[in-house]
Amino acid sequence: MKTNLYTVSIFLCLIFSACNKNKETAAVDTSEKGVKDTAVVNGQPCDIKLAGIHFTKAVNGADTLIIKEANEKIIFKAGEKSDYFSDPDGKLSNTTAPMLLSQVDNTKPFTLTAKVTPQFTAKGLYNAGVLYVYVNDGFYQKFCFEQDERGNHRMVTVRTLGTSDDNNHDVVKEPSVYMKISSDTKTVASYYSTDKKNWQMVRLYKNNYPAQIWMGISTQCPVDKGTQSIFEEIKLEDKSVSDFRLGV
Repeated sequence: MKTNLYTVSIFLCLIFSACNKNKETAAVDTSEKGVKDTAVVNGQPCDIKLAGIHFTKAVNGADTLIIKEANEKIIFKAGEKSDYFSDPDGKLSNTTAPMLLSQVDNTKPFTLTAKVTPQFTAKGLYNAGVLYVYVNDGFYQKFCFEQDERGNHRMVTVRTLGTSDDNNHDVVKEPSVYMKISSDTKTVASYYSTDKKNWQMVRLYKNNYPAQIWMGISTQCPVDKGTQSIFEEIKLEDKSVSDFRLGV
């Protein structure tokens, strides 16, 4: 009888230990998700108002790197080797690019639109004007009009979930492009247009961002000694596109 009780006790201890181990694993998973799902911006308050948007957070000194001009135009500068990217092997990780951000209620539809003109130069590899969906440094999407390794100017999307992917899309010949990120609370999609009428979708995915997020603009200069982008016609609306394939 004592042997049987001892065997049962050992068996119960093993089950209890396994359950605790599963709980600990679940706690780690929850913690990792918690880090991803918390909107934490390592920036400073700012108060930059345009007709179509109000920026209230500046990351990496962004508020000191802009020049507001007539007709709601912003010249947005970036310093040497500034980027936002979480490289899978860590070698190219960099979170120094300046960002201007506006807080958004992600439980409601939204659309961020801007006309973007980056400064492309012979040595300006990966120079770009950028739109952002941002939660924290480990959870964001950026949408870029960017110079690639062959000197092409193309649309690029990067989605970061702990580490960043890198997706190169269409080459655009014009110096300026209209860019748009839209959500109906369930879906997030990115589009570009050269005439603000015909939109091309470049990326679409499930909206798994938290209830409070940040939308914004940025200029990046990962390789060269500095650059700038011009942002015009910036608008943040509380509605989504009606057709997610056509972007209208």
